[in-house]
Amino acid sequence: MVIALTPPVPPQDSPGALLWDVDGTLAETERDGHRLAFNRALAEAGLDWQWSVEQYRQLLSIAGGRERLGHDLLQREGVRPDPDRVERLQASKQRHYAALVAQGEIRLRPGVRRLIEAAQQAGWCQAIVTTSGRGAVEALVRSQLADLSTAFSLWICGEDVQRKKPDPQAYQRAIASLSLPAERMVAIEDSIPGLKAARAAGLTTLVTLSTFSASDPLEHFSSASAVWDGLGEPGQTAKALQGPTSRNDWIDLDYLANLCCGNA
Repeated sequence: MVIALTPPVPPQDSPGALLWDVDGTLAETERDGHRLAFNRALAEAGLDWQWSVEQYRQLLSIAGGRERLGHDLLQREGVRPDPDRVERLQASKQRHYAALVAQGEIRLRPGVRRLIEAAQQAGWCQAIVTTSGRGAVEALVRSQLADLSTAFSLWICGEDVQRKKPDPQAYQRAIASLSLPAERMVAIEDSIPGLKAARAAGLTTLVTLSTFSASDPLEHFSSASAVWDGLGEPGQTAKALQGPTSRNDWIDLDYLANLCCGNA
């Protein structure tokens, strides 16, 4: 079920909307968060393998934790795994991930809090649009954004869609739920599947490369309106790798508004 934390009906004069991906975008969750949690779940289940950084990088081409587990079990054991077994592993993984987040092992990327606060103060509508599980998203928000949770008027998570990124279904549901034209929305993503999903939904897309996606060829992000190495902030500036630069060397609301209009 899609979660609307407040009625997702921004005023018609709202400057626009930010649609936030989570893993790799809000925080560097994959390498030292989800991967470690998966490995702890595998060990807890008595399985004698672990996912290395490189193996997990390859598994990221498969959207969804259950799907990654099912694929890996099939490849290793040669038979399609019992869905109940996959669910138990996924539940264990989510528990270990929540513990990692609660321990402060995963933090927001530079500039994320600044931009969420600025957008909230300026009246922008904001939504979380991810195909990760709601439990993982809740753990991160509770740990890192508890005081800003009301900034998000809408959550769409993996349980809310039948097809995960790079399919555009999650973004299409967000667009349908918000009373703004898609032309006034910006999706913030970090990965090729996320970019494909946002662009297929007709959204202006800013890519801020994450630990894993930074090694992907830049030409694979050619459909993005801009590609940066982060959001940046005063004292920790970011760099535009593709598309318009910013006068401040970091992403602000003026930059995003101009990106929507093609004036950045």
